[in-house]
Amino acid sequence: MKTDRLLQSLQTQLQQLCQTLEPLAQHRTLSARFDQQLFQTRSTLINDYLQECWHNLDALTLHVREQKTEQVAWLAEHLVAQMEALAREGATWSLRHHDSAHLPAGRRHAQLLQHQEYERRLLAMKQQREAQLRNVETLQAQQRLHKEIEALDGRLARCRHALAGIERALARQTR
Repeated sequence: MKTDRLLQSLQTQLQQLCQTLEPLAQHRTLSARFDQQLFQTRSTLINDYLQECWHNLDALTLHVREQKTEQVAWLAEHLVAQMEALAREGATWSLRHHDSAHLPAGRRHAQLLQHQEYERRLLAMKQQREAQLRNVETLQAQQRLHKEIEALDGRLARCRHALAGIERALARQTR
């Protein structure tokens, strides 16, 4: 019974983490972000790290059912460490443009990181307006929020277009 509540708590925390990292999920980093002992994936996508966490949660659930206490203890501790690392990564994402160690190709990488940050902030703003729209009751407020959402969609489209151009330029530069 207690383990079921703990598994449910881990699942809820992982869902919240996924929601928090959603704007960053498809962003590539310049190199793998985490130690190989913490994450097996060598991907540069945050989403792949989240998928590994989900896989570990499924394995943990299976080990609990099979009553493999040693595996449960180790995997639970490992999963919590992974989730904490991802939470730290999400919290420090906005600081990346100051980290010159992550900018070996220079100005283009700085532009890429800056535009990824713009995209993340625009997505967060859009999600906030959509949440407000669900709770607003007056027609005038609904219309205002719809206009803001449309404007944010336009800004997101321009930002993504710029990101694609920067990524193409980086790909040409690294060939």
